[in-house]
Amino acid sequence: MNRQRLAAIVEGDARLGPETLHLDVTNGCNTNCVTCWDHSPLLTLGRSAAWKRQRADAASLVALVDDVRALGGLRAVLVSGMGEPFTHPEIYALLAALKARALHVTVITNLVAADPERVLALEVDQLLIGVHAASERAYLEFHPSFGAEHWARLGAMLARFRAAGRRFKQVQVVARSNAGELVEMVRFAHAHAAEQVNFKLASLAAGTEAARITAEQRARLMDALVPAARALASELGVATNLDVFAAQLRAGEAATSDLSGTGCFMGYVYARVTVDGTVLFCCDKERLVGTLAEAPFSTLWRAPRWQAMRAQLRRGELSEGCRQCGKVNQNVQIGRRIAERYGDDVLRAVTGRAPAGAAGPKVAT
Repeated sequence: MNRQRLAAIVEGDARLGPETLHLDVTNGCNTNCVTCWDHSPLLTLGRSAAWKRQRADAASLVALVDDVRALGGLRAVLVSGMGEPFTHPEIYALLAALKARALHVTVITNLVAADPERVLALEVDQLLIGVHAASERAYLEFHPSFGAEHWARLGAMLARFRAAGRRFKQVQVVARSNAGELVEMVRFAHAHAAEQVNFKLASLAAGTEAARITAEQRARLMDALVPAARALASELGVATNLDVFAAQLRAGEAATSDLSGTGCFMGYVYARVTVDGTVLFCCDKERLVGTLAEAPFSTLWRAPRWQAMRAQLRRGELSEGCRQCGKVNQNVQIGRRIAERYGDDVLRAVTGRAPAGAAGPKVAT
C-alpha cells in the first residue's frame, strides 16, 4: 500500500478507487462445506436451484473492471464466488483478460475443479486454497459431498504446483471437525511448500452454528494448540497468521473478530460485486451500497450511501456483522501501517477511539 493510499484512508477521502476488487463469478459449487452459508447441508433453509445456477458473464466482468480502473488505484482483483470459481465455463478467459491488464489476480478456490496446467500457463499470481483439514478424515467431514478421490486430487495438484516452483497460500477454516489438527495443518503447509497458511474461525449462521468449535476445543486451541503450532511454524519457516487467529479465539462465542480494537478500513481499499451485480461494502452481505443496475460502480463508489458507511465506521460504529469480520487480517495490517507512519493517536482517531469531538487529522501525501 503506497503513501497516497494510506494518506487517503487517514483523511477519510475516497479519492482513489478500491485497491482490491472482489468479483463473484458463480453461485454454483462442486462441494458443500459444512460452514458455508450457501451450500452447507446444515442450513435450515438452503438456496434454490435457480440461485445456484447463476453466474456472471465474463465480458460484463471485464467491463466492470475497466470502470473501476478508471477511478485510479486498482491493483488487484480477487476472483471467487458464493460457489467455486473454477466451475465457471469462462474462468480461464476471464483470468487471461485480468492478467492482460497487469492486475494482480488471486483466486479463492477449493482447487478440485481447477486445471493446474492452465493456472500455471496464465501465471495466476495467487491462489487462496481452502483446505480445511490436514487429514483425509477431517477433509471429508468438512466437505461431505467429496470422497477420497478428491483428497487425492488436491494432494496431486499441490504437488504439481510445488514441482513448478509456485507457492500459493492455504486457508484453514477451523471448525468442530478439524480443530484438533491445528499443528498438523502447519506441517501440511510445509509439506506442500505453501507461501503461507491462514487460519480463521468459521463465521456461522442459519444452521451452520452446529459446526462451531466447542468450549473445550476453544480452550485447548488457546492453551496448547496455538502455542504448539506457532513453535512448529517457527521451526519449519512457515508463515502464518496465528496472532490474528489467537485474537479470534479470544473474542469468544459466535464472534470471530473484535474490530472495536482494530477498526475497519475496507471502505477505502476494497469492494465486492456479487453475481447479480449487487455491490457490497465488504464481505458482509448486509452491507449493500447499491447495484450495477442502478448506477455504474464508479458512481456508487463516491455516492452518499458508501460515504455514510465510511463515516459510520470511522466513528467506531460497528455493525453486528463486524463481529464475524472476514477481512480482519487486512484491517489489522492496515491499522499497523497507520500506527507505524502516523502514530497510535492517529490510528485511534480514524477508528472512533479519539476523545469526543476530535477530528481526524489532515496529512500530507
